[in-house]
Amino acid sequence: MSQLVRVQNFCVSADGFGAGEGQSLERPFGHADPGELVSWAGATASWPNRTEPGGSRGLEDYFTRDFTRNIGAEIMGRNKFSPHRGPWADHEWQGWWGDEPPFHTPVFVMTHHTRPSFTLSGTTFHFVDAAPATVLAQARDAADGKDVRLGGGAHTIREFLDADLVDTLHVAVAPVRLGAGSRFWESPDELRDRFHLEIVPSASGVTHHLFWRK
Repeated sequence: MSQLVRVQNFCVSADGFGAGEGQSLERPFGHADPGELVSWAGATASWPNRTEPGGSRGLEDYFTRDFTRNIGAEIMGRNKFSPHRGPWADHEWQGWWGDEPPFHTPVFVMTHHTRPSFTLSGTTFHFVDAAPATVLAQARDAADGKDVRLGGGAHTIREFLDADLVDTLHVAVAPVRLGAGSRFWESPDELRDRFHLEIVPSASGVTHHLFWRK
C-alpha cells in the first residue's frame, strides 16, 4: 500500500482563512477565536482532551478519531510550532503543547531558520529548510510505511498543493468570517481540477469538505 499525504480536520473560516492576523504567544490564531474554528471537534466524544463523559457521536466524532489513524509523521509550518519570527534567539521554546505534544511521531517543521532536533514524550521535532518535495521525502522515510499528515498552517498546505503532493484533504469550514489573516482559499472550487469533492453539512454548523485525488 502506498503512503498517503493527508490533510485532516484542517479548519478554515467561511471566507477562507485558516488563522487570523497578529499571531502572538497569547493568541496563537491571531485575531481569530480558535473556539469558533475548532469547537466542533472539541464537542465530540473522542476529543482527546475531554475530561468529562459525553460528547457528540456521528460523522464529526469519526473525524476526530480518524486524526491519528495510520499516521507515521507530520509536516507543519514554523508558525504552527511557534509565534516567533526570524532567527531563534534561543532554543527554549518547544512548541505550544507543553511537555506532552499530541503527535507521538516525527514532526518536520518547515523553516528558513533551522535549529537542532529534540524529543518530547515520543515526539521528535526536526527543523528543515527545504522544498516541499524534499521535506516530504524525509517525512516518508521517517513514517516507516505509514501516511504523512500535513498539519498546517494554510501557507504550508498550499505549498504542497501547488507542488501537487497531496492525496486527500478534509477541510472543516466554520460559519464565521475573519476578513483577513492566513488565507487558505478563495473557494474550494480552486481544487476541483485535481480532486473529487464531496461537501457534507453537519449539525454543528460546520461544513466538511472531503477531497480525494482524481
